Amino acid sequence: MPIEIRPVRVPAALGTAESVEFERMVELATAIEIERWGDDRFAFTAAELLAGARDAYRRRRFFAAWDGDACVGRATADWEDAPGATAGDVVVEVAPRYRRSGLGSRLLATAEGVLNELGRTVFGAFVDLPIAALDAPGDRITAPQGEASIPASLPSVRFAARHGYTLRQLERQSGLDVAGRVERFRAALAAREASGYRIVGWVDRTPDELVDGYAAARARMALDVPAGGLTIDEEHWDASRVRAHEAQSLGGGRRLLVQAAIAPDGSVAGYTELELPPGKRLAYQSDTLVVAAHRGHGLGMRMKLANLVLLAQLAPDRETVYTWNADENEHMLAINIALGFEPTGISGEWQRG
Repeated sequence: MPIEIRPVRVPAALGTAESVEFERMVELATAIEIERWGDDRFAFTAAELLAGARDAYRRRRFFAAWDGDACVGRATADWEDAPGATAGDVVVEVAPRYRRSGLGSRLLATAEGVLNELGRTVFGAFVDLPIAALDAPGDRITAPQGEASIPASLPSVRFAARHGYTLRQLERQSGLDVAGRVERFRAALAAREASGYRIVGWVDRTPDELVDGYAAARARMALDVPAGGLTIDEEHWDASRVRAHEAQSLGGGRRLLVQAAIAPDGSVAGYTELELPPGKRLAYQSDTLVVAAHRGHGLGMRMKLANLVLLAQLAPDRETVYTWNADENEHMLAINIALGFEPTGISGEWQRG
């Protein structure tokens, strides 16, 4: 029986006849994460992926490859739904025994076809590599900026290059053991309190009086962070999108811990966000940004320390925090190293067009 690729419908609810294919696709994605990392630390649950599929600002379409009733591959196309946007991203994953059969190329063409129909001209893809994989022998590839490199011989790297994608940025992935370290974080934060900026934190929902300023700061994320050689679409953020982001996270069972730096004029000068995925003993450090006009005051470190203290208070069972930073982002990397983060892998960001 030939392998069939077809769209995966986003179900109204999980645990129904309508959701069977969606949930099998998630099971495959989880199995591949476990193959890559040895556990499910970065795997999305079906509830998380379903909540993300309903994002009205970042659109997604899913496809899966089927050998009878078995899901043996998947592809996703996602893109910023905004006027003037030119880029979109693809994800392609294939079960081990079906690799090197051409199935990955078929799935990639399917996902790229969605972006082509939208008129997008820049296609992006991500390749996650555990630190052990970085020691593979042979030639290495570097990004336009930064000092890190990855082996050219790895299958995922060869696949991306063969399909015309070039490496545009490398992100260092790092982990921090936070168990039993809250007093250290609290003391370090207290030593940095003298400043004209206030640090304000919240859980899950942004205070109404800060939501507009927070949205304005989040809009700077796509513009102010180091982009290497990437083409990044501007993101429109307002209070409605902030609320949608919060609802989406909570709808998938993921909690949000946020700290913001408030400037003397009352504007949001920066923010940092920790995500607490359901059923795991870890947290993800997602965005951290200090708006360019407010840099040089130690706000990045203060916000991160405040959020680590909050994490220990709210979820003491969370033992590890993972973060991702552009290899050329020397300032943020220095903060993470000072906090005690240690390398765990690299994410390669590729684009074509």
